[in-house]
Amino acid sequence: MTRDASFQTADRDSFEEMVKPDRYSSRTPAFDQWISATANHYWDPGDKAYIDFDTPFDQKNEMILPPELIPELNCAVKDRLDEGQQIAFANESTRFMVSSLLHGEQGALSLSASLCSILVDPGTQEFATNQVREEARHVRAFTGYIQSRFGTPLAAGSTLENILKGVVNAPEIYKKFVGMQLLVEGFAMGACTVLYTKANDPVLRRLAQLVMTDESFHHKFGQVWADQTVPALSPEEHAVIEGWAASTFQMLFMNLMTAEQRRAIYPRFGLEWEWVFGAIREALTDARKRELMKESSNMFRVVIKTLHRAGIITDRTRPMYAAWVDMSALAKEGDEMVGDAIAADGMKFLQDINSNRAPRHLRPAKS
Repeated sequence: MTRDASFQTADRDSFEEMVKPDRYSSRTPAFDQWISATANHYWDPGDKAYIDFDTPFDQKNEMILPPELIPELNCAVKDRLDEGQQIAFANESTRFMVSSLLHGEQGALSLSASLCSILVDPGTQEFATNQVREEARHVRAFTGYIQSRFGTPLAAGSTLENILKGVVNAPEIYKKFVGMQLLVEGFAMGACTVLYTKANDPVLRRLAQLVMTDESFHHKFGQVWADQTVPALSPEEHAVIEGWAASTFQMLFMNLMTAEQRRAIYPRFGLEWEWVFGAIREALTDARKRELMKESSNMFRVVIKTLHRAGIITDRTRPMYAAWVDMSALAKEGDEMVGDAIAADGMKFLQDINSNRAPRHLRPAKS
């Protein structure tokens, strides 16, 4: 379904395609401005000038995220926990959320690396290579945060793991771009916006902002693919992509944050996941879900807006999304995405640091 030369691909085992002489001179300029800007949002998770994972936070007495973001603390589950357990539960829930982001970053790393071996255009390939480096940075950074606050990450829920495995291993290029660069990166931008605006831990806020300075570029990668591909699709091809995007979104929306996916949290607190599932379902009604979806940082709303901007949603699937979001209001919001302003402020922070100092390995050794 490739319609633009910038996104043409070769079989991953056909290296001869990569060394054809004519290939090197057929470079797209579409990504050059973003490749050149890479240095402007450089950061090093191992350098405390950017982020200091040793900054203390009193997890015993303070929640990393406020209780309104913890589904279990907004239903009957709360009544089974004393004050200390509520704090511990909230922080364990944050551990699960940040672990999920870590797994998502690993998925993005693996997918970007797979793109490098099949994209034929040198410019598109170089941009994908930049993304590999930045996703590896995110994996290191989220690992550093989890080690400092929790020791080890929690396993990925089965829904997230299956989605990531599916898009990383997919032979279809549209699944890689729609699945990762639009859907998963959209979720990441929404989730990091929530962390930056709501977290009580300043280290987590800084981490979210630094990740967003990179993710805003990765999100654009998917948008360029959509702009250059979707308008040229046949009706039959568009229906295939639109249907796959809708079914994938529906799977994530209905399952990603359920008690079943989060059940690794509960044994420590003497809770059965089946009972928790029922308690959350009783409190989190469809009406409440629609109310939450009005918030611009809601990660599911961010994904719907991303798909809408990409031209993937038509009258064929609009009713499914409209059951949760006012699509007319969404269409009037313009092209600015949630988190863009936060990422822009993060870029200024990085430019101030990077303009006055050399990377760690180039600095004189301390005597």
